[in-house]
Amino acid sequence: MQALVHMSNSEQLKFSPEVIGVPLIFVMLLWIVYWVESRYGINFNRFGIYPHSTKGLLGILFGPFIHGSLKHLFNNSVPLFVLTSALFYFYRNIRWKILIFGLLFTGLATWVIGRPSLHIGASGVVYMLVAFLFFKGIFSKQFQLTALALIVVFLYGGLLWYVFPIDPAISWEGHLSGFFVGLVFAFLFKSIPIQNKKYAWQSADFDEKNDPFIRQFDDNGNFIGPPKETPPKEESLQNIAAPNIKVTYTFKESPKKDELN
Repeated sequence: MQALVHMSNSEQLKFSPEVIGVPLIFVMLLWIVYWVESRYGINFNRFGIYPHSTKGLLGILFGPFIHGSLKHLFNNSVPLFVLTSALFYFYRNIRWKILIFGLLFTGLATWVIGRPSLHIGASGVVYMLVAFLFFKGIFSKQFQLTALALIVVFLYGGLLWYVFPIDPAISWEGHLSGFFVGLVFAFLFKSIPIQNKKYAWQSADFDEKNDPFIRQFDDNGNFIGPPKETPPKEESLQNIAAPNIKVTYTFKESPKKDELN
């Protein structure tokens, strides 16, 4: 049966260059910043988030792009690319809001609850994306998004341990802030990213008598096969009107013998 409701472009699962392009540019910026630090001997750590400090507010914007080591950068780059691509593919209508506001609110929450130390790295954004994709997928009750949520928890479920202060060298405050922001966003953004299809039989004006499939069953649900169609009766020759044919004759007088000479 043909679906009655056609989904708009914002509600369709449709691949576009942004799905790969934006996450790739995001990750490339992290590597460019780290390359500049390594190449020219510059330390950008001072632009990280320093809680309860006015100057530390700049870290809300710049902190996610700064990393302390190559291992730190690599550990954030892969999940950031994968999760941002999933966000841009499955949540087209709210993807920019989640990414931009998620980055800002995660940094702000870190500034509020963090220890008096510099907090750098994009791990807070990673935790925000993990929490949002998981909880939003579960709350949506749609099989595509639920499957995505299960994949996310399978790949990155182990990150949950690092929202607790198990390592003093790790900014667990940034992880906890990102996780909390992602959870809140899953509640706040209630729009349905993928519109469920509605079929003809779900319509209020659906008439069972005109449906070719339902007509193959009787009132008790027994299969009786397709209805037999009675062939049209042939019209008798008497009922067929004779065609109106008009014949016109033209006579031409023969020439006289004198006229022939």
